[in-house]
Amino acid sequence: MSIIEKISFDQAGLLRFITAGSVDDGKSTLIGRLLHDSKSIFEDQLTSISNTTRKRGMEGVDLSLLTDGLQAEREQGITIDVAYRYFATPKRKFIIADTPGHEQYTRNMVTGASTANLAIILIDARKGVLTQSRRHAYLASLVGIPHLVVAVNKMDLVDYAQPVFEKICQDFAAFAEKLKLRNITYIPMSALNGDMVVERGDHLSWYQGSTLMDLLESVSIEDDINRDDFRFPVQWVCRPQTKELHDFRGYMGRIESGSIRVGDNVTLLPSGLTSRIKEILVYEGAIDEASAPQSVTLTIEDHIDISRGDMLVKAGDAPQVIKAFDAMLCWLSEQPLDPGRKYLIKQSTRMVKAVISRIDYRVDVNTMDHETVNTLKMNDIAHIGLKVQAPLVCDDYERNRATGCFIVIDESSNNTVAAGMIAAAKE
Repeated sequence: MSIIEKISFDQAGLLRFITAGSVDDGKSTLIGRLLHDSKSIFEDQLTSISNTTRKRGMEGVDLSLLTDGLQAEREQGITIDVAYRYFATPKRKFIIADTPGHEQYTRNMVTGASTANLAIILIDARKGVLTQSRRHAYLASLVGIPHLVVAVNKMDLVDYAQPVFEKICQDFAAFAEKLKLRNITYIPMSALNGDMVVERGDHLSWYQGSTLMDLLESVSIEDDINRDDFRFPVQWVCRPQTKELHDFRGYMGRIESGSIRVGDNVTLLPSGLTSRIKEILVYEGAIDEASAPQSVTLTIEDHIDISRGDMLVKAGDAPQVIKAFDAMLCWLSEQPLDPGRKYLIKQSTRMVKAVISRIDYRVDVNTMDHETVNTLKMNDIAHIGLKVQAPLVCDDYERNRATGCFIVIDESSNNTVAAGMIAAAKE
């Protein structure tokens, strides 16, 4: 197996996914069902949630408690933060982010969705597609999640009626046409009873598709990473001060997209200087080829000035080098945006000062309408213009999620106040 095949195999064995939906659609119960029926919880955990269930005067086991880890969540019976859980089956490893349903926690969903391969949007079969369902679909589209599952939950409360399921699928598909959503799968289920989650159950024989677990174990994510454009942001310049390695100079970082081989011609950005790959080093030693998302040390044949924040790309395949661009921005901070001040932009391994030069519009995430505003408050999502003090090396987010995203930092507090996705460069 070549190194490229091995990396692809390893990444295919890990699926990151989120659950989202309206309040009380059953997100936490669904994850609890996945963990319980896949035998991924310990006996003491099951005992603990059984005791909590009894204290609440309920019968059986409230599986939603497996993900509602915060005490405030347990007291209110809602999810107010992103709860991460890890489990594995013989076929794949999983990282789950259970995201909030309330509109005031939009920033939490954006955070949880930013690295996800797949999103599960739950819809209550009794209520159909709601405003919050559309909002979460929009957010999934905004952050570019490649795969979407529409889980029509609580089918047991509508007598597992096929027409109900089909109507919801039609309504959601009509809305999804307006968004850049692809690879949508619709699954009817009852998270409470376990139908079509891990096991098929006895009530949905009319549905011929796979169970949710079958889909999670088999969905292909090998193409989710950009395999065409080689992007290597320099994280660290390695200069060991030893007698044996006195002349060694290596450039350490993670390959964000594409692949590289010894002997390939490369260009350093933003300077535009060129060279050739001399060595590719990993912990085990030297290799001939490496691929995203592998962390490596590269050496080149020429002695040129390379610093943290620079980017190596293949000759003839250059990204944008820009000082002004448009972006979609999600404001995360409780402190509103101050349009008149400078912030720090961290994009890849590069940090530069920037100003938000304009706010084109804020998106009403419930209606998708565009609104004119002068500032941004927590959870606001807006289309903005940015100007940076030093050039950034980046791609449009739609082409390359790894090099098309950034965060905004308040340099006075060092807090992350916003997250953004680059939309287009400005000449």
